[in-house]
Amino acid sequence: MNYPIPDSPQEIYALRQQPVDEELVAAVIAGVVKLVRAQGQTLEDLTAQVLADDPVLDRQQRRWLSQVVTQAWKSFD
Repeated sequence: MNYPIPDSPQEIYALRQQPVDEELVAAVIAGVVKLVRAQGQTLEDLTAQVLADDPVLDRQQRRWLSQVVTQAWKSFD
């Protein structure tokens, strides 16, 4: 992976300057999971946020993203 897993919201935000590719998306997802876990939130908290109505992603995309987030979460165990 060309991108290290971000350790802070600022590092995640800074990645917005990079061209979007699969590796960048994976790094951001891993960073979000890492930060959420460090804040004491649960997988259920995170998936609820992912599944919440959003104008960017449709319902099917949010479900898919929820599954990806769940896999990332379990990889940190």
